[in-house]
Amino acid sequence: MEPEQSKTIPAAPPSSLPPTVATIDLSALSFNLDQAKRKIAPGCQILAVVKADAYGHGAVPIARALLGFGVSRFGVATLAEGILLREAGVAGQILVMGGLFPGETAEAVGYALTPVVYDPEQTFRLGEWLRARQEPCPVHLKVDTGMRRLGVSPEQVLPILESAEFQRVFALEGLMTHLADADNLDPTFTQGQLHRFRSLVDQVKSAGWQVPLVHAANSAAILRHPSSHFNLVRPGIMLYGYHTLARHSDGEDLKPVLRLTTRVVHVRSLKEGEGVSYNRKFIARRPSRIAVLPIGYADGYNRLLSDTGSVLIDGHHAPVVGQVCMDMTMVDVTDIPQVRPGHEVVLIGTQGDERITADDLATQLGTIPYEVLCKIGPRVPRVYTSGANSPHD
Repeated sequence: MEPEQSKTIPAAPPSSLPPTVATIDLSALSFNLDQAKRKIAPGCQILAVVKADAYGHGAVPIARALLGFGVSRFGVATLAEGILLREAGVAGQILVMGGLFPGETAEAVGYALTPVVYDPEQTFRLGEWLRARQEPCPVHLKVDTGMRRLGVSPEQVLPILESAEFQRVFALEGLMTHLADADNLDPTFTQGQLHRFRSLVDQVKSAGWQVPLVHAANSAAILRHPSSHFNLVRPGIMLYGYHTLARHSDGEDLKPVLRLTTRVVHVRSLKEGEGVSYNRKFIARRPSRIAVLPIGYADGYNRLLSDTGSVLIDGHHAPVVGQVCMDMTMVDVTDIPQVRPGHEVVLIGTQGDERITADDLATQLGTIPYEVLCKIGPRVPRVYTSGANSPHD
């Protein structure tokens, strides 16, 4: 006889949504923003980083929500990301932090995006195109103090600022750097970067330049390095409920914004000795019940979780068995006999007393929560709520 269906497992609601969804809790986003505000001094501004589709959360809805929470500055990596926000009606400053290629300048100016300049040659090329403008173009000049990616050397900053090419077409709105090691318990390297950057800012101001915005702090530095805050900070991953600090460091009080769920599409039985999924990597050692989930690596559920991951069903962990496929994942529900098609499955989030976070998955995968969140694919719809049970568009 089949066991009775548990009344505690959420059944599928009538909905036009597919079974796999990412639910974005905007009240958690607001909470995390408040945590960043608590760390900074009055008057210090916030530039919210919404690149990479707001770390997989949906750049346009997240930016709109943040505007409602009082944020007026946003950071993106590419021209296309900035244009997407502008065409969706997102106001405020949008800083293109990844720089611009020569052919992108016209669109950047046309969409009122603020470029980051990071190389003398790039600055000159950008200036050549902007010569016809009536008004100077505001830019942020990025200084390499130790990241060794984009950025001019500290010694190049004043020569660039004092060049006729720069003064003819640009208005210096900001000086910025990027901290390479802010989440390390040993602060030595970060302190060295900040010392170099602070010395440069003093030199620039002593030379008579007004610098409206000075910024260096990413999420980890907001939480651990108050001296990095200057008058603008750039929270990214902390807005979405995560950080990369050591477990016993400050900054644990954040709320994950995203909950990834699906629903059981099929339950089948295996006899002892039968396998499931590609290459028969999993062989049942006992008569087993296997739930098939309509989510796979094309949706962002990593194939490396094959035979190692777990999901939550009815508040219990159900282990992933066999290879994670492009569109499907199998889990062993032998010890959760009440599971039926339609029951909710949590891949990231809380169910009952149990919880799986993007950080948990990152630890299993040997990566960071950024990657786990960013890889949730575009075919997974994002549903926005103002709390656990209030979905809205």
